[in-house]
Amino acid sequence: MPAADPLPKLRDVCLALAEAHEVTAWGEPTFRVKNKLFAMYASPHTHHGQGRPAVWIKARPENQRLLIEADPSRYFVPPYVGPSGWVGVWLDKRPRWRDVMELLQDGYRQIAPKSLLARQGDRV
Repeated sequence: MPAADPLPKLRDVCLALAEAHEVTAWGEPTFRVKNKLFAMYASPHTHHGQGRPAVWIKARPENQRLLIEADPSRYFVPPYVGPSGWVGVWLDKRPRWRDVMELLQDGYRQIAPKSLLARQGDRV
């Protein structure tokens, strides 16, 4: 039985963040706050996903390295944005959605305006 499409769940998690919105770019759904990118879906049907669904998430370079070293079957360096520290997360084979959500929240915090984060307190 094929795995469920992870995009609806990913969309729900991303759009639950304050003022987050979705924009289609490069043929894929991207997730932004104030039009700054914090995540991008990589469809298995395009060269972005390389045959597997994934999400690319803005991350700090040290976090990217630690995640990939800890579990290279789950995390990877995505093309194009990987050299800037972004981390890829495979969304097939039972992703750990709690971990994905935490990474998305961290990516969001890196680019959201400080005034928006201050209004939210610790609710991100």
